[in-house]
Amino acid sequence: MNNQEPVRDARTLGVPKMLILGLQHMFAMFGATILVPIIVSSQYGLPLSVQTTLFFAGIGTLFFHLCAKLKVPAFLGSSFAFLGGFEAVSKLDSGKFAGMAAAEKLQYACGGIVVAGLLYLALALLVKVVGVHKVMRFLPPVVTGPIIICIGLNLAPSAVTNAAQCWPLALIALAVIVVFSIWGKGMLKIIPILLGVVIAYVAAIIMNACGMTNADGSAILNFQAVAEAGIVGLPPFQLAKFDLSAILVMAPIAIAAMMEHIGDMSAISATVGENFIEEPGLHRTLIGDGIATSLSAMFGGPANTTYGENTGVLVLSRVYDPQVIRLAAIYAVILGFIPKMSELIGSMPTAIVGGISFMLYGMISAIGVRNVVENRVDFTNSRNLIIAAVILVCGLGFSGGLTFNVGGTAVTLTSLAIAAIAGIVLNAILPGKDYEFGSDVTDGRSADFGRY
Repeated sequence: MNNQEPVRDARTLGVPKMLILGLQHMFAMFGATILVPIIVSSQYGLPLSVQTTLFFAGIGTLFFHLCAKLKVPAFLGSSFAFLGGFEAVSKLDSGKFAGMAAAEKLQYACGGIVVAGLLYLALALLVKVVGVHKVMRFLPPVVTGPIIICIGLNLAPSAVTNAAQCWPLALIALAVIVVFSIWGKGMLKIIPILLGVVIAYVAAIIMNACGMTNADGSAILNFQAVAEAGIVGLPPFQLAKFDLSAILVMAPIAIAAMMEHIGDMSAISATVGENFIEEPGLHRTLIGDGIATSLSAMFGGPANTTYGENTGVLVLSRVYDPQVIRLAAIYAVILGFIPKMSELIGSMPTAIVGGISFMLYGMISAIGVRNVVENRVDFTNSRNLIIAAVILVCGLGFSGGLTFNVGGTAVTLTSLAIAAIAGIVLNAILPGKDYEFGSDVTDGRSADFGRY
């Protein structure tokens, strides 16, 4: 199939095949997208809804396509980069957050994501006015790489805690992902996370029927909520609330998310053979992604981000028509109105989440390492070594964050916020920069535009 001519207008294939291709894109994004609300709800205790997540993944994708002049075949799903922020907000227990209900904490976390999404607009304006090369001088891989590494490493302990609920089940989920990622063929290779969820869930049903329990003696599965849920219903929207502490938790994470966006745009451009950075323009795709994120969070959903999984589908199918992606977005919106399906997904055992998190959290950190390696950051240069070292120590050392009072208001900087601020400031003030965004430099290092 990879030898065939690419299809740029899927209407030539007929409506039935277009609908199937849309389903393929939906399944590619589905596993990772629904895991964000599952992890946030089961692990951090914040009631992030699967229905709301799916609804705004679809709406956000459609809005992104409008901003990008209907030209870019990208799908926007839930961003894992913000999981550390959700965890940090869930642990806030001073000032106004003392004794606060989990549902209200989620509203404040979403408020922080709204602001994070608006930062995309600020970067889009800068890109439009001064050009992408000048803007990215302040965010080189020596800063963004270690920050992304810290995001994954901060989440790692929770993966172990969840997996410990039932190690056999967690290992099944992890093994399935590994097997299909390495040895899978065709469609199976690009949906290993979804396969890990489905196969491990089947194993959980069998284990539950055999009388096995979690480590604490509780039942592996509980279908009471599924039985009580309706077949059709509105997603549980809720308005975001705003607080400086939550904003400072979430907003810095936008740095990593924006870098991911730039990488995905370049990867899609290379796959399709069109320069989407130039037309419709990086500023337009940033605006689409940012507003989609803020819109989702304003009504109780997670941050959105462009999905590499769907780029993999483009490579496999060689169907580059954005209309197919928009079909997948419509499917996601429809699923957002089926509560019974949402509750069925929400009944997933914690151990499965833990097993999958082993891979996902490690992948976040591995992406940071990859960004540093592929951009050939020179760690024999003392300047680069100092910046990375300070970011890593701040990101991992300030486990409880840093709390101080501003005008009588308690403000908490999380470890990731401290790390981001420290890295950007050090990069700006230390002399001897050896990296130039998007062009070769004298010693042979080159910037891979799509890799950080």
